Amino acid sequence: MRFSSVEAFGREGRAHLAKGPVALIFAEDGVELGSTLTHCAGLGFAATVVLHPPGLEMPAEAEGLAQVVCDMDGPGNGPGGIAAALSRIFAAAPAGTWIYWGFNAEYLFFPFCETRSVGELLAFHGEERRAAMMATVVDLYAGDLDRFPDGVDRGAPLFDGRGYYALDRYGADGVQLERQADIFGGLRWRFEDHVPWTRRRIDRVALVQTAPGLVMRPDLTLSDEERNTSACPWHRNLTAAILSFRAAKALRSSPRSRPLVRDFRWSGSVPFGWSSRELMERGLMEPGQWF
Repeated sequence: MRFSSVEAFGREGRAHLAKGPVALIFAEDGVELGSTLTHCAGLGFAATVVLHPPGLEMPAEAEGLAQVVCDMDGPGNGPGGIAAALSRIFAAAPAGTWIYWGFNAEYLFFPFCETRSVGELLAFHGEERRAAMMATVVDLYAGDLDRFPDGVDRGAPLFDGRGYYALDRYGADGVQLERQADIFGGLRWRFEDHVPWTRRRIDRVALVQTAPGLVMRPDLTLSDEERNTSACPWHRNLTAAILSFRAAKALRSSPRSRPLVRDFRWSGSVPFGWSSRELMERGLMEPGQWF
């Protein structure tokens, strides 16, 4: 079913949000949109919604899914526009619905996702009284930009095996926020001259349980500070990873950066084998108490 705007989806598309977990995929373009939707289906989401700019051609994998026009290039969009869209959908969904949000050419991974569904993941996480899950966005990129000039190579992707760091997060009042951190690394760190400061963080509250009044702020943190934490006060909790070609795609599509970014490879580049184990072994996501 197709909806002309996020507002229309909030009024008329609530049936697509009636049962979670729900995946929201913001399709900035058509690159690997089909494979992204296939990946979501394999994880066991109850519903998937595609939000896309006007006129974007949908792949066959989007047939039967809710499709929502969302002008991500219009005034007030970018991170602020994504946040506004998410806030409207949070408000339209029944309270307690789990929602994942990401972009095309991004792939959600969580501990043991090869044998366990996203529903099982969130059932356990909820039992630990957690209402959101933090994810690290891990940049994927092509090793040969002559063969893959857009930086996207699903067949033999690379990622940075090291070079990640975290800084304490502070509120507007200058007080340190408990159990919160700003995480950096990957292509946004190595090519920071081409990335605005506000776009360099790679932490994302990617899985969110809706609640009355919950809002996604323009910096893509939630209005409920506890939902922005990576763990409870007592022990480590589950975290996820989002394997993303988005930064590589952006660096290679921008007229300013493309002539200067001729190779993404460096001494820290390692091949990605599309498994959750390698992400846990490198500390890019946390199994917590889930075994």
